[in-house]
Amino acid sequence: MKNIGFLSFGHWTDHPQSMVRSARDALVQSIELAVAAEELGADGAYFRVHHFARQLGSPFPLLAAIGARTERIEIGTGVIDMRYENPLYMAEDAGAADVIAGGRLQLGISRGSPEQVVRGYEYFGHVPAEGETDADLARRHAARFLEVIEGEKFAEPNPRPMFPNPPGKLRIEPHSPGLRRRIWWGAGSRATAEWTAQQGLNLMSSTLLTEDTGRPFHQLQAEQIQRFRDAWAAAGHDWQPRVSVSRSIFPLVTDLDRQLFWRDQHSSDQVGQLEGGLARFGKSYAGEPDQLVAELAKDEAVAAADSLLLTVPNQLGVDYNAHVLASVLQHVAPELGWR
Repeated sequence: MKNIGFLSFGHWTDHPQSMVRSARDALVQSIELAVAAEELGADGAYFRVHHFARQLGSPFPLLAAIGARTERIEIGTGVIDMRYENPLYMAEDAGAADVIAGGRLQLGISRGSPEQVVRGYEYFGHVPAEGETDADLARRHAARFLEVIEGEKFAEPNPRPMFPNPPGKLRIEPHSPGLRRRIWWGAGSRATAEWTAQQGLNLMSSTLLTEDTGRPFHQLQAEQIQRFRDAWAAAGHDWQPRVSVSRSIFPLVTDLDRQLFWRDQHSSDQVGQLEGGLARFGKSYAGEPDQLVAELAKDEAVAAADSLLLTVPNQLGVDYNAHVLASVLQHVAPELGWR
């Protein structure tokens, strides 16, 4: 395990038991947690993106702010729903955030997951073409975004511009060299993982797979990772990709930890319906540090990945989440080969 970071959904709720009461709370605390994570030695700060929800919805102002406040930690998303995105505008935003961060952006993108509203992307002005599915729409947007961030020059310059132009066609600015190899696709199945490899994208896999073979979640996910790597080798790319998995891991080292997460000691995989098909959900890990080390050592997907994202209960506040990260980094991660 080379890298360990956190993944926050950025929920906020105006409720007495929530430490995150407003959108401002969610955004400011996300920045503060990223700063704390860097101070603790963590490798990454990642954020989920949901629209029409009391969660983080517009990632680039947040990523740029974190980039300005930190120096080392990777900053990313897990994931941006490409059905909602204007590829060129997103390329400008991503380029600007990456320049501010000094080339530390790691953007997870995908078709997204079930949303709060029906066909929400259509409210954003994005409608699938005739014969297209919403997944096709997402992949079309992603393909254009990837072309643009490569630095492609495609726009015909005005012969009488307001300011002088360089010779030839123009590209989206600011261009951030190297960003193309720091784009990840959130794959929910083995077939999508193979497609991800063919596109030359890093693989991001969460605690949900949109298929079920009856095998334990971690074994099915490990097979997904192996299929990705086999497809990558077959595609003949000239660089090595990265693979991340996410897990909920809670070392029980204080009375408050035990009070909050004792039920998760008995967590197990779950199988349910998602968008009309079977899906398998991975379990949470909670227990004494030695117990967690023993359990995670048997997690084949964690062993196969090079990056682990710890899903955090952000509504418990910055201090408690920093404590969770510190507990994992101090008591669990070194035994799993981190650093």
